[in-house]
Formats: sequence, structure tokens, C-alpha cells
Amino acid sequence: MSNISGASSGSSSTWRGRVVGVPTVCWCGAQIVGKISKSDPNPYRRYFRCAYAVSNKLMDDNHVFKWVDEALLNEVERLSSEAKTLEQMVKENEIVFDGVEYEKMVFDKGLMKVEKEVFEKVECVFREAKTNMKKMMILVIIGCMIIVGFVKLI
Repeated sequence: MSNISGASSGSSSTWRGRVVGVPTVCWCGAQIVGKISKSDPNPYRRYFRCAYAVSNKLMDDNHVFKWVDEALLNEVERLSSEAKTLEQMVKENEIVFDGVEYEKMVFDKGLMKVEKEVFEKVECVFREAKTNMKKMMILVIIGCMIIVGFVKLI
């Protein structure tokens, strides 16, 4: 396979196992770069290629080469499979989810609601007490001033 022609019939090259999905590193340790084919069979088709193979213009080697559309299709298939597995796990957990756990969850929600209501009422009473305390302090100060005023008159 050429780094400029991509003369592959559409399958990705194999290197110590098949590349599944979007490659990130070649087996040689080099990064993967995106290129565009300039060949007649695959004009302007995008592909992934080993940066080492590109820099050395290697052809028909065993470094990573993969068409972008194939890589993305692999990724979609892999993610679809993972989603199906997760859906199955959720369904299995719903079956295992028995009444005791449901009741515990409902109880916890109810408890949180009651705690919130109690907290709000305590806050309201605290604010009211604080307001009343300020009024009392003002009355005490005014009373002291009146007493001091009477004492000075006598």
C-alpha cells in the first residue's frame, strides 16, 4: 500500500493483528496521520497512515494504513455493540431491582423531603427570632436613654 495512492481494495492493512476503529499509534510507536489519496482508483479518499511510513515514503509495508470511512464504521459498530451490552445490563438490573430496594428509595426521597421542610421551618423561626431580638434591643436602648434623661432632669 502506498502512502500516496492507497491502492488497497478497501480493506485495512494488518499489522500484528487487525486495526479496529480509528488507529492512534502504529505498532512501531509512531503517531498516525491523516492523509488524502491522490490515486486514480481512490481519488481524494481520506486515510490514516503511520507517520514513519509517510516520512520514509514506504509502500506495501506492514505499518498502519486504514481508510477513514472504514475506521469510522468500525467505531460506530463497536459503540453500537457497547450500547447494546449496556442496555442489556440495565434490563437485567431492572429485573433484579426488587420491592425492598424500591421502598428504600421511596423512603429516602420522603426523608429528604421532610428534612428539607424542617430545615426551612427552622430557618423561618430563626429569622423571626432575629428580627424580634433586634426590636427588643432597640426598645431597651430607647428605655435606657429615657431613664438617663429622667435622671439628668432630677
